[in-house]
Amino acid sequence: MSQHRHPGAPDRAAGAVPALPDLPEATVARLPEYLRALHNLADTGHETVSSEGLASAAGVNSAKLRKDLSHLGSYGTRGVGYDVTLLIEQIEYVLGLTQRRAVALVGVGNLGHALAGYDGFASRGFRIAALLDADPARVGEEISGLVVQHVDDLPRIAAEESIAIGVIATPAAAAQRVADQLVAVGVTSILNFAPCVLSVPEGVDVRKVDLAIELQILSFHEHRKASLTALPATGGSALTALPGGLAATDTQEAIGP
Repeated sequence: MSQHRHPGAPDRAAGAVPALPDLPEATVARLPEYLRALHNLADTGHETVSSEGLASAAGVNSAKLRKDLSHLGSYGTRGVGYDVTLLIEQIEYVLGLTQRRAVALVGVGNLGHALAGYDGFASRGFRIAALLDADPARVGEEISGLVVQHVDDLPRIAAEESIAIGVIATPAAAAQRVADQLVAVGVTSILNFAPCVLSVPEGVDVRKVDLAIELQILSFHEHRKASLTALPATGGSALTALPGGLAATDTQEAIGP
């Protein structure tokens, strides 16, 4: 665990907030949800919030929330709850949002256009510093105040803009080459919207967003709910046919563990 503390990190009862604690990945994944809920609370004039109130706003249970925040050294005050402003500062510090990180977006098709115009990045600590594409027809186009540049100019742009994060919104066939280009200029954090798995060196973090996969997961839940409502009301075993001629006598068995 790092013992270095950012000079702007918030204090708690005159003591320093733990600097960059070793957080479980599941906790890291939930911190942005807490931060979103806290910003909403602050915008509506709330100065404090109970663990139950914050957990409900973030969509988790309160015990899990209290454990997550304890990793940050934040325990709230009995009968009062958490100080909203202080907790925002703590979470933003741990997430590295005390500085605006420069982002390069590669691929300005339909999805890239939408991402380039999303104003939520700026309000959450990120700056779209460059738009890039390999299509000469796209180069020179202006989107949300930025001119699209050729992806081959990435080395110069990465140096000039201090690019911290690369976002890939290209077709799958081009994504690996773009990832290689990003890694080659020193980018070690990549958000991948292309429907493929990227191969990157150790030390490079990749987050994958695949909307089709999320829809397929929702489709499974819809299918499961429909199959449950179709079961006989008598409570007897229902034979569920599976592709390939297999069968199971129970919905759980039919879909596997």
